[in-house]
Amino acid sequence: MPSRRSVLLGGAGAVVAGVAGAGLGVEKDVLPGRTFAYEHLGLNGADGVVPDVEPGRVESGTFGSAARGREVGYEIVFPPGEDDPLLPLVVALHWLGADAARLTSGQLGLDRFLAQHVADGGAPFVIAAVDGGRGYWHPHDGDDAGAMVLDELIPLLHDRGHETARVGWLGWSMGGYGALRLAGLRGAAATSAVAVASPALWREAGESSRDGFDDADDYRAYSAFGREDELDGIPVRIDIGRGDPFYFEVEAYAGGLAGDAELHVERGGHTPGYWRRVLPAQLAWLGVRV
Repeated sequence: MPSRRSVLLGGAGAVVAGVAGAGLGVEKDVLPGRTFAYEHLGLNGADGVVPDVEPGRVESGTFGSAARGREVGYEIVFPPGEDDPLLPLVVALHWLGADAARLTSGQLGLDRFLAQHVADGGAPFVIAAVDGGRGYWHPHDGDDAGAMVLDELIPLLHDRGHETARVGWLGWSMGGYGALRLAGLRGAAATSAVAVASPALWREAGESSRDGFDDADDYRAYSAFGREDELDGIPVRIDIGRGDPFYFEVEAYAGGLAGDAELHVERGGHTPGYWRRVLPAQLAWLGVRV
């Protein structure tokens, strides 16, 4: 694991002549353009590519959510050739500005990555996703997507025959934070594992976006920091790119986790391209734990 305030920029000074001083400032995170520099100096690595395979069945539907006060869409992604609802279940939470359908679009290709995972010999499981809006999967402006998942989506899946006593979690950015939060609320007895990429975490209330938290009281009520012990006994995998704006926060958060927790750091930004690159490893990791 890299040191808390050090990010290696490789040969950035050689790439752009005359900016050695600026490169050092970016490396030490004292300049505001660190993530911009990573992107524009080509330090985030190649984007992941959606596998060219035939996906399994994707079951789509809607339900009226009292917790969100609106109709929400959901998708249930099966591995190719599988229809068994008693396969292990993973709940996937989308990022800010996305929805359940975006996860199986070309932007992420979750259904095809799951098909490739099984084709490569990975254990099959089912992935369920739902529309969570912009409220960061906690009570926010009268919209509680977290309660919707726990009190409405999971019971709906149970009624449809899925095994919901223990579920795994998968999430990206806002959904990464949400997956950590909801896995902690369910606890080890009801959570098999949680894998997240680029979770949107803030160490201080004043640093957060308005989408994340209303104010300092909202931050204290729902921040992931200070609640790391809720994940005790749950296998946790966190993937983060060195060029991600949440890199240092995620590193600090991971340092507070105990037990079976892994932080995987490599080149990458806060983008679907990076999330596609690490998704095969995350699915393989979940496959032996859910």
